[in-house]
Amino acid sequence: MVAQPPVGQSRHATATPYIGHNDAMLTVSDLACARGEHRLFAGVSFSLAVGEWLHVQGENGAGKTTLLRTLVGLAPAETGTIRWRGAAVPAAEFHRELIYLGHHAAVKEELTPLENLHFAAALDGVPLTEPAALAALRRLGLRGREELPVRVLSAGQKRRVLLARLLTRPATLWVLDEAFNALDARAVELLGELIGEHLAAGGLAVLTSHQSLPLPGGRSLVL
Repeated sequence: MVAQPPVGQSRHATATPYIGHNDAMLTVSDLACARGEHRLFAGVSFSLAVGEWLHVQGENGAGKTTLLRTLVGLAPAETGTIRWRGAAVPAAEFHRELIYLGHHAAVKEELTPLENLHFAAALDGVPLTEPAALAALRRLGLRGREELPVRVLSAGQKRRVLLARLLTRPATLWVLDEAFNALDARAVELLGELIGEHLAAGGLAVLTSHQSLPLPGGRSLVL
């Protein structure tokens, strides 16, 4: 399966070839993954250069989450290759340059939002100041909730705590699995703004979402 033309174009429209960018940073070639004896997908190929993003789509069970987990090294590929800046993955440089947020709001319920950000930064080996952590939480709409236990927050607020990591963990590649789940309309708009700013600054993104995102540089991959 090859990534389709930019979002908004017909899958059969004439477009600049997507595979083989001379300036591609992320290149996936002929990737296949299985769950047990069941093959989820095969022949997945795409490449992304700076400022580009890929929208992975498909029915439930098609392998969207597996594809994202395979990209970041959390699930094995049956066949195929993944390259970052021309080098084979896994590589230490690749993992330093990406952030992966799964579709579950993986935050520690007993900690506060502020403590969660500091905990995640410590695991990543990334320095994080208190003002930077507070600024990230407040931009995500959590002003006044920074010191509350996460367990008392709503599902959408827990998701916002997780998404605040996008502002505190420097990364060139964002891999986001159903990041818009449980978000209200304002938070959906805000996350779209964050992704747009990331792309404009030279970042890349691979994401799954049921939302339609009017962002430049987008491609669609249907599993």
